[in-house]
Amino acid sequence: MSADTMVGFGFKQAWLAIREVDPATVIATLGLRDLGEAPWRDGIDLAYLTDNRVAVTPPLPGAGGARWVLAVGKWLLRPGAPTDVAGISAALDTEVQFFATHRVMELHRWERARAGNLVRGFEYVGETGEVNLWHGEPDPAELAAGLPAAIGEEVDVLVDEADVLRVAEAWSVDPASLDGAAAPGPLRLAATD
Repeated sequence: MSADTMVGFGFKQAWLAIREVDPATVIATLGLRDLGEAPWRDGIDLAYLTDNRVAVTPPLPGAGGARWVLAVGKWLLRPGAPTDVAGISAALDTEVQFFATHRVMELHRWERARAGNLVRGFEYVGETGEVNLWHGEPDPAELAAGLPAAIGEEVDVLVDEADVLRVAEAWSVDPASLDGAAAPGPLRLAATD
């Protein structure tokens, strides 16, 4: 793949989708150190293989005709990582989404905040069969992914990592679909330390 070709991601990963901002603003808001441009393959590989690097895409066309910057890295799965979508949304005055999927633990999570308010949050851990986060009402994309309209003791929830990507596609961008497409700009790499 050339440096001008995007590399998809999504499985066993975490990412933020931030509407209509520039990558430098995302890096600064997350408190990261900008390491500059990186080839897409190298940046995505580092996001998967390290706990202290985050790859930040250029603005990508996506849902609602908006442009979305994706910040991806295993670091976002660590305790204490800045994944407060409502706080980031308030700081940037835009919509912010968080997605995570990890097939070993069967962790599947998505959150959405607008104007500094969490409007939707869901987390399911298949390993234990527990729903650890349920905030707001599921939208049509979530219902199509298999979520029930409401949660209760008698309701079984069964979602997988492909469902996380389906919700991401409906809300912003399915990052797995980027693989092999022409890059609209360079990937930036950032460090947590």
